[in-house]
Amino acid sequence: MSFPDLPSLAQHLRNELEIKRFVLLYAYNGVGKTRLSGAFRDLGRVLNEYGETTQRDTLYFNAYTEDLFSWDNDLAYERKRVLELNSESRFFSGLRALEMEVKIGRLLQRYANFNFYIDYERREPQDSSGEPGQSLPPAVTFFREREENGDPIPIKVSRGEENIFIWCFFLAIVELAMDPEIEAYRWVKYVYIDDPISSLDEQNAISVANHLAQLVTSVENGPRIVVSTHHVLFFNVLCNELRNKASRHFLRNGAVSDSFELLDTTSRPFLHHLATLVELYEAQESGALYTHHFNMLRRVMEQTANFLGLDDWKTCVKVVGDDPGRTLYTRMIDLMSHGDYSVYEPREMMAENKAHFRAILRQFLAGHPFNPELFAPAPAMAGEA
Repeated sequence: MSFPDLPSLAQHLRNELEIKRFVLLYAYNGVGKTRLSGAFRDLGRVLNEYGETTQRDTLYFNAYTEDLFSWDNDLAYERKRVLELNSESRFFSGLRALEMEVKIGRLLQRYANFNFYIDYERREPQDSSGEPGQSLPPAVTFFREREENGDPIPIKVSRGEENIFIWCFFLAIVELAMDPEIEAYRWVKYVYIDDPISSLDEQNAISVANHLAQLVTSVENGPRIVVSTHHVLFFNVLCNELRNKASRHFLRNGAVSDSFELLDTTSRPFLHHLATLVELYEAQESGALYTHHFNMLRRVMEQTANFLGLDDWKTCVKVVGDDPGRTLYTRMIDLMSHGDYSVYEPREMMAENKAHFRAILRQFLAGHPFNPELFAPAPAMAGEA
């Protein structure tokens, strides 16, 4: 299914959420997942004449959410490094009254072994006149140990630990949005989550996906939810956890600049290397082969070789007997996948290279036990050797 722009794609997702409560999107980095989350949010915003938001319906998590948190590294004394909260954002409205520290802490203990507290009364040090300093934004102090007098010993957590904390912060707000008795978040009709695990290892990726699925299915009539990600394991776990409750799609750039395509993976493979193989097969069938397809094919071969415990991706280039094609094909893949061939500036292959690509792909599919039902029968191409 093709869409000319992000707003039309976002509207389609909203329409789909009238049927299914969850939509899962897998897409490579750079396709436009973060921009799509913004377009989805904008469809539910009402602005006044001054450009201020007067009504909204989407609670979202994306790269901009993470930007609401910034480090004050105490460069003067290097003693107390804190994570500041952007007090101008409505994301933090009612933080103190809603006892968010307790809610975040309960979620955080699933993933981390550090503690935290939020200082709502921060001020600059007193000046020489003894007057109290200016107010500072609220900030989070992380710690694992305490001084003998009980004071926490501040630490700077790793990037992955910081992401986990911000994710738990967001989840605590999602819990509030799912509670019909919380007036402050009754406006939330949709929750849009974009790549929440960019710096997490595989163990935490599985834990986060599993916990998210448990949380969002804990109530029958909660907000409608979209999750987009480039992390195949995270996507895989969510698909298995939500099963028939979710629509599943592979999102990619369309043939026309700034357009998009959604491939329904509800009944097709959702692991991205399989989706890539199907895409490559369809491209060689249609003749719409571009130079960056060699790069995509090499990546699939590398993943296949790693999975099978082979020494090198070149062993995936299957030939018959003493066929000299192995040397030619491996050199072609090596050359074409290291060239300056970008998916953002696609260049169509020459006819000779198209013939070579088809031969390599078909030999690869024939030589490995992929499910043949993923690929339609391959009729002979006109002029193909």
